[in-house]
Amino acid sequence: MKHRVLGIMSGTSVDGVDYAVCEISHQKIKLLELQSVSFGKPLQTLILKAAANKLNTYETSELSHELGRFYAKHAPKSKVDYVGLHGQTVYHNPPKATAQIGEPSYLASRLGVPVIHQFRVMDLALGGQGAPLATLFHVKAFGNPKFPVAVNNLGGISNVTFIPAGSNGRGVMAFDTGPANILIDGAVRRLTKNKKHSDQNGRWAAQGLPHEDLILKWLKHPYFKLQPPKSTGRELFNEEFLISCLKQLALKKARPADILSTFTQFTAETIADSYRRFLPTYPQQVILCGGGAYNRTLQKEITRELREIQWVRHLQKFGPRSSKKLVPLEVVTSQDVGWPPESIEAAAFAQLAYQTMNGLEGNIPQATGAKRAAVLGQLTFPG
Repeated sequence: MKHRVLGIMSGTSVDGVDYAVCEISHQKIKLLELQSVSFGKPLQTLILKAAANKLNTYETSELSHELGRFYAKHAPKSKVDYVGLHGQTVYHNPPKATAQIGEPSYLASRLGVPVIHQFRVMDLALGGQGAPLATLFHVKAFGNPKFPVAVNNLGGISNVTFIPAGSNGRGVMAFDTGPANILIDGAVRRLTKNKKHSDQNGRWAAQGLPHEDLILKWLKHPYFKLQPPKSTGRELFNEEFLISCLKQLALKKARPADILSTFTQFTAETIADSYRRFLPTYPQQVILCGGGAYNRTLQKEITRELREIQWVRHLQKFGPRSSKKLVPLEVVTSQDVGWPPESIEAAAFAQLAYQTMNGLEGNIPQATGAKRAAVLGQLTFPG
């Protein structure tokens, strides 16, 4: 039976909410409708304060309800069977705790359908990281029968899903590689005194030169050496980390363009380093999604870094005199394969809601580290 499911996602970048209406069956998932709504500055500021532990419990509780009303107010009017709500992460520190706020009752009341939410906590209870949870959707939407694929989401945090050729879940690997837009966007806000929130298409970074010595220093951060399964967020790559990096760049008398070029290159190198360290084999295709997929400079640097590592691996395996040709890996955006970059995470939570409502497991233990697969989420019925 086909179900119409609304998936809702607001991520670590705290730029707004993505709504994806999907038609889902056991065999496939199809995007029917997509809309994105930006947070106003006051709401965005409150969320960032909550994530930085700068709101008290009363204020965070009020913010959770304000977010719930925001989700409900801007939800598409299309008729759906139920909703999968990720909520807004304000704390993620596995194995201790994870916290997603945004009261679901307002959605259930307005739309008149059940809302599934709090997907991460059961995985955490089973010893997992509670992330990444988009893995199942990545396998269903992007797996290829002929060659291995890596799906790399570039939100505030970068996460990768490695899908072996012809996999139906076996051999899949997923983890957070480190920061993506979180440092770039944070630097833009500081450089423009909050007048801008992102480096549109990477134009600013393209005008600068990266400080490679600082990038090499930052790459020594303990997180990058941790073995998967692993996940991260603002608890590690936060305002304090950003300010420390900016101070080091100031000592170099880096221009604004050089600052953004350095953070962009740092993101690309952390991704490439994670592929080199942890992926069992090299993917033939890399699919970029999330807001960072629109950053052309970041896409260019990721492509260059990944192809360089691919070439080194080829030489190590076959030798410099080998006649075996290297087929360069293909880096595309999810738009190129039929899914707008901003739709991916929202569609993933639509898929997770479908799993829950049909009594099916939603997590993949080898990706999250959980003891077993489980039905995820909590259910809020309409009043």
